[in-house]
Amino acid sequence: MQDRASVKHLLVEQTIIYKTTEDTEDTENMELNGISEKIIGVAMQVHSTLGPGLLESAYEACLKYELEKRGLKVLSQVGLPVIYDGMKIDLGYRLDLLVEDSVIVELKAVNTITPVHEAQLLSYLKLSGKRLGLLINFNVTLLKDGITRRIN
Repeated sequence: MQDRASVKHLLVEQTIIYKTTEDTEDTENMELNGISEKIIGVAMQVHSTLGPGLLESAYEACLKYELEKRGLKVLSQVGLPVIYDGMKIDLGYRLDLLVEDSVIVELKAVNTITPVHEAQLLSYLKLSGKRLGLLINFNVTLLKDGITRRIN
């Protein structure tokens, strides 16, 4: 009888461990989604206030300011080296914004987002090991038309 109780206890422990791992991944995804939603909401506010037509650097400074006002940790112009065969190579790659050390935000103020812009974001995600990136083009009438979300 004790053996059955031990087996049952072991199965319960394994289930809990499995659910805990699943819950951790779900929690991480929820956190990334929450951060992403905040960034997009703030970007829409900045775009609504400034409109299209300014330099990328103006949108970057205002977006950083507004995100920090909301208590988010934001780094701008973060250097991103390439690691090749154990050697660190600084090629001048820069992340426009890194929010909460988890979401890369690449900003544009161009007429059209091209595949090169999307490839740039994907490269940054791969080089940094981050999972989520946003490509935001402020040079559009409706900002929702200028937002691309990518997962690595």
